Amino acid sequence: MSGNLDLHKTERNGFVRTGGIGGSLFLVALGAILYFAVSAEAEGFSINTVGLILMIVGVIGLVLTLIMTASAEKTERESGGVTIVERD
Repeated sequence: MSGNLDLHKTERNGFVRTGGIGGSLFLVALGAILYFAVSAEAEGFSINTVGLILMIVGVIGLVLTLIMTASAEKTERESGGVTIVERD
């Protein structure tokens, strides 16, 4: 697997992607830069509108990621002094 992806190995499901928070924050930051700091104009196209859309998508992604993370079932068990947390 690529080293750039935030992946964790699980016994039951193979690889699970956990980079939703980082990706959402990146979209919000990029959108804020385009909306507040860039003043380029083109006919029929607005960089500021693209920035606003990216911020909205980033916030929605962040909220959904936090809801999905909070609602995931957790099972904890002890294995040789180490706590193992499994999510279904």
